[in-house]
Amino acid sequence: MKSTTRGTLAAVVTCVAAAVATPAVAADGIPVAVPLDGVENSLNMEMPRIGGTLPLPTPGNPDGPRYVEGRLLPDRAVPQLPVTSDLPSLDLRTPVPRVLGDTFDHVAASTPTSDLRALTPGASLDAPLTAPQADKLGLPAPKLPEAGLLAPVLQAAPGANLGLAPGL
Repeated sequence: MKSTTRGTLAAVVTCVAAAVATPAVAADGIPVAVPLDGVENSLNMEMPRIGGTLPLPTPGNPDGPRYVEGRLLPDRAVPQLPVTSDLPSLDLRTPVPRVLGDTFDHVAASTPTSDLRALTPGASLDAPLTAPQADKLGLPAPKLPEAGLLAPVLQAAPGANLGLAPGL
């Protein structure tokens, strides 16, 4: 095979791999299924069905430092970073034997995805000097240093569903 043919083939394979990988990166979550088919076939009995989704957190744009008149250092020297995501979802269906028959019923539990918003902790600092003052020939005056922590924020509304029904 010529080197130009190999180069063209490598470029095509690279483009196909990038096209296949792009939708996985753009997804909101990664679906996860627990494969229990082999256990079900080997033991010859119904096994639970377990699946869910793992979310991918998305960082936002931080609120930058804010310059305040009369301070040497900006307010919010370490800004808070917003992060948005979904809570992980879970779907579980497990068979339970009926008390008055040979068929199976099932119990189902699920936690649907719900929005999650968070802010990372931040810090606000100030130097132990004031801004230059005109009445003191442009020299700063000493003062007590200031330090403050901005608390993290977490907002979510999780939910769950539980049900009992015939069949799996």
